[in-house]
Amino acid sequence: MKLLTIIFSFSLVTVSSAVAQPLVLSLEKTIQIAADSSLEAFRTKNMYLAGYWEFRTYKADRLPSLTLNLTPAQYYRDITKRYDSENDIDVYRKQQSFYSGGGLEVMQNFDLLGGNFFLRSDLGYMRNFGDNTYTQFTSVPIQIGYTQNLIGYNPFRWERKIEPLKYEKVKKEFLYNREAISEQATTYFFALAMAQAEFDLAKENVRSTDTLYQTGLQRHKIASISQADLLTLKLDAVNARNTLQNADIALKRAMFSLASYLNLDKNTQIRLRLPGRPQDLNVSAEMALITARENNPLFLEFRQTILEAEQQVDKTKKETLFNASLSASVGFNQVANNFKDAYRDPLQQDMVSISLSIPLIDWGVRKGKHNVAKNNLNVAQIKARQDEQTVEEDVIMTVGDFNIQQNLIASAEEALDLAITAYAETKQRFMIGKADINSLTLSLNRQQEAQRNYISALQNYWLSYYKIRKLTLHDFETGISLSDEFDYSHYMK
Repeated sequence: MKLLTIIFSFSLVTVSSAVAQPLVLSLEKTIQIAADSSLEAFRTKNMYLAGYWEFRTYKADRLPSLTLNLTPAQYYRDITKRYDSENDIDVYRKQQSFYSGGGLEVMQNFDLLGGNFFLRSDLGYMRNFGDNTYTQFTSVPIQIGYTQNLIGYNPFRWERKIEPLKYEKVKKEFLYNREAISEQATTYFFALAMAQAEFDLAKENVRSTDTLYQTGLQRHKIASISQADLLTLKLDAVNARNTLQNADIALKRAMFSLASYLNLDKNTQIRLRLPGRPQDLNVSAEMALITARENNPLFLEFRQTILEAEQQVDKTKKETLFNASLSASVGFNQVANNFKDAYRDPLQQDMVSISLSIPLIDWGVRKGKHNVAKNNLNVAQIKARQDEQTVEEDVIMTVGDFNIQQNLIASAEEALDLAITAYAETKQRFMIGKADINSLTLSLNRQQEAQRNYISALQNYWLSYYKIRKLTLHDFETGISLSDEFDYSHYMK
């Protein structure tokens, strides 16, 4: 577009006189670099990986575990008190022994009831030294057992509800944060674009005011303009140079901020390529609300908060009752003086145990904890609903802003065309003495304001666009959910 070529040439002015090849960035390229290389992108990636490995740990905990327990060497040499049954007295005796043993154990959690199955095999060796030296081997070829809380709280059941939800939330948070990065990168991009536009306007203004002042000098000689008008033109020229210096400082700061956010070298010289007028995109508020409820991680966080509060209610409720646990096992064991006999004709080993814990007096501690948990659940439910309404309002307002911004861009572009044309004509009329200095100044201010409004309209459009993507995690251009088209495995490297 010829207009944009004239206004947004974005010629680079560096801090030093050295000529450096600038980095040319479009908005799309800026967002891509931010998503791949910015410090915020690294933080987002590691947050996702932490959640991923937490979920992997939960899944691994549902699988059987195999553990090898070893005591390679244990040596005792001490004096201990023993009972002498013949003399009916306690005596001190020297004791010296060596022990070595180990065992394999397979454990499997049973989520439905909250119990644990186990399978064990053990072997032990013991040798006593001294007056009565002897050696023994003891073995448990196999032992199968199960432990279970009969009435108590079952954490496994709640983990099955909460952990998959937490991981789904982590995935959606990753996408949410990436879109937030796009939003922030857009802010830095247009901040530099505005600074560059202000700098270009300031340069043009210096040239124009110098030209006008020289013209004013010639016209003052022939009494075509007054001394006051000439001084006004000179003041405009001086102010234009001061404005250029301030614009140069603001440009360098904006360029430094963008380079810093993108994790580039701080002295990187950047030239921007403004996006053109975007295509019309109609986003329905109703559709945005539906996709936000499905995809926004905040809604998943609300569900997680309520589930965790319900978990505490269940836990404290069970703790107000008496606790009963069951432990049962069946297997074989044997003891012998040599290794072979330790596995010959093993004897059956059975164990069944039921234990009870009955609270008699606790001065209302358990009941108090249960009431606190119930109140916390009510608070969590109310807060979740309030936060849901806040997110829904944000979605509706953002969609409304986005649809309005599409019209404002066209209007701002038309206004900029008119302002440029009007200033050019007013400047020409001033040069031939048919316009006064006030008309020229007013026309210039209108052109500068039109340029600012156009860049602001572009900025607001793209900020609204990426905010809608962030809130809904949905690409309304393609109609595809962002999580459906995103490759999470790329970030496992």
